[in-house]
Amino acid sequence: MFVLFGFRTRERPLSSSPRVCEVCGVSARQVLVKRSTIFTLFFVPLLPVGRGTYLLQCAYCGAVRRMDRGAAERLAA
Repeated sequence: MFVLFGFRTRERPLSSSPRVCEVCGVSARQVLVKRSTIFTLFFVPLLPVGRGTYLLQCAYCGAVRRMDRGAAERLAA
């Protein structure tokens, strides 16, 4: 008998808005993304592992910056 288990990381876009990028300085679309890891058993997602990470990605230069949960919730609203 064998057991297949693992972890899957999913990225879910939450919002998108034009802002000035802190890295390249260009006014471009910034996408707020929530990255979460889920424990899987036999390829079926079961339990989230941790709370997840919020990221802000620039559509122009591709730079990704990490955000804390409070700032991400204010930006998504």
